[in-house]
Amino acid sequence: MHKLLFQMIYILKIKGAAKIPDYVQLRDAHFTLIAYFRVDRPEKALIKCGFADREAELIKIINEMPFGKVQALEF
Repeated sequence: MHKLLFQMIYILKIKGAAKIPDYVQLRDAHFTLIAYFRVDRPEKALIKCGFADREAELIKIINEMPFGKVQALEF
């Protein structure tokens, strides 16, 4: 489990193509991948990577952000 305490994380929202679904990547300050999940199924992944307490906030951010963009968040 990868628990981050008051660090920068990056969210990337990627548009899928054809049979490949839309997905999200969460990366740490060194841009190391900490979570990879489908846009429509974020709950288990957020809990697994230690963001259960910020699940609602992250889901809202993910749903509102455009595809193809990187967003930095400080937690």
